[in-house]
Amino acid sequence: MARIAGVNLPAKKRIEVGLTYIFGVRYARAQEVLRETNVDPNTKVMDLTEQEVTLLRRAVETRPVEGDLRRQVRGNIQRLQEIGSYRGVRHKQGLPVRGQKTQANARTWKGPRPSQAGSRKEKR
Repeated sequence: MARIAGVNLPAKKRIEVGLTYIFGVRYARAQEVLRETNVDPNTKVMDLTEQEVTLLRRAVETRPVEGDLRRQVRGNIQRLQEIGSYRGVRHKQGLPVRGQKTQANARTWKGPRPSQAGSRKEKR
């Protein structure tokens, strides 16, 4: 099992897909890293040599991933909240930030619907 950027990659997946388990590495970035290091994208993670794992580790860690990227994103959100921008206020309130409607949707952001007293039918 290969460990890159503090993440254990799934052994039975292709390396092209396995790299996407790292926060900050999506499919396009994974393909870019594989082209840089000349590693075959169809190779399974368990079939990688130590040399290939080392090359991949170096290539991935030159980019902001995992903890560094999470801190950067959190810092950006914190900055928006501190300056009182509209987006920062929406983050604070736990509402959608990018202009979505909230009357009927946004359940992910708003959480489960509040239960209302007397909304169930009474048994007789």
